[in-house]
Amino acid sequence: MPFFSYTAVNNEGSVVRGALEGADIETVRDTVSSSGLYVIALKKSGSYGAYLQKLAFSRSVKRTEIVEFSKNLSVMLKAGMPLLKGLGDIAESLDNKYFRETVNSMRRKIELGSGFSEAASGCTNVFPDIFVRLTMVGEETGSLDKSLSDVAEHLEKMEDLYSSIKRALIYPAFAVIATFGALLFWLVYVLPKVMGIFKDMNLALPLPTRILLFASDFTRSYWYLLMLVPAGVFLGIKLLRRRKKTLYLMDSLLIKLPVVKHVTYNMLLALFAEQMRILTVAGITVDRSLNIVSEVINNEVFRKAIESVREEISLGSRISDAVGKQKVFPTLVKRMVDIGEASGSLDEQFGYLAEYYLKILDGVSQKIGKMIEPIVIGVIGFMFALIIMGLLLPIYDLVAKIGG
Repeated sequence: MPFFSYTAVNNEGSVVRGALEGADIETVRDTVSSSGLYVIALKKSGSYGAYLQKLAFSRSVKRTEIVEFSKNLSVMLKAGMPLLKGLGDIAESLDNKYFRETVNSMRRKIELGSGFSEAASGCTNVFPDIFVRLTMVGEETGSLDKSLSDVAEHLEKMEDLYSSIKRALIYPAFAVIATFGALLFWLVYVLPKVMGIFKDMNLALPLPTRILLFASDFTRSYWYLLMLVPAGVFLGIKLLRRRKKTLYLMDSLLIKLPVVKHVTYNMLLALFAEQMRILTVAGITVDRSLNIVSEVINNEVFRKAIESVREEISLGSRISDAVGKQKVFPTLVKRMVDIGEASGSLDEQFGYLAEYYLKILDGVSQKIGKMIEPIVIGVIGFMFALIIMGLLLPIYDLVAKIGG
């Protein structure tokens, strides 16, 4: 759906600015007005502008803020405080202006008759899909406080998961940037001056020196390609991922590449187990949970495997047998699911699996520096060996001629 930007005035006379998705401009106008705001200006955002707005708004609210919001509201509801009163008190304590306005918007919708999950579903750029689904179950079962507590626990685990991934990627990113920067400095500033001396002496340059000279001249003449090539590669990958066949191949490669697979594969297993745990705890059926997880998982290989598991279960197969048929799931997953299925503790087994793969991922994040260090040292050593050879060979020839 298109994205609309609006400027409005609330009951206190304060100007409120925001953005909202809607089928058309009149629908959005009615939605904003029904939340107790008087619309001053409303316009449709372009596709690129809408993307930037969604990105900015979604990143302006951190996952930790949603965790804190869920915990506080759960405690208030458990203590017997009315929902509207709890939302109002939380909104007043929020430092994040956009999040505060989002909570106030939800409160106004609830005042007009909407349910909590329905109000949250209109703020998908802030609240993840799992938040909406679990609070919907909580409303239906009369245990919204427990659902909010479960959501907070789930999002905390997701935060731990992504923090582990970030820690794993810090060293490789720093090593690549530092190496690339040092190489650019040599090619642009140091080598041209040294090569100029060799040219003035009319020396016959050996192959390594000619390679360095070409690389230096190319870098100084076509420096803009250093920005265009990464952008082109990024765009090319985006375009290739739109095709299902290439998307499957690329995602399959991610879980097989050395070093990379230790992060990607364990992350996907932890995400699968944690999503299944929280959905099972909420009382959602296994086939429905698998359908939800297949929509959330960001890997085509895993998504197809999960869909195959769901199809097998719908045909009467046991969960563990269906999981065991998919090569992407290790034996441990099949074994723990089998135990949970037999003992009626499926949620506990998924919880164990989530913790297990989170620990593995955390260990990988601490060791990945040592794993990738030999590769980085090898690449750096090769480049600087080429530079040293390119510089010393002409000097050696010059000394040999002088000695002759």
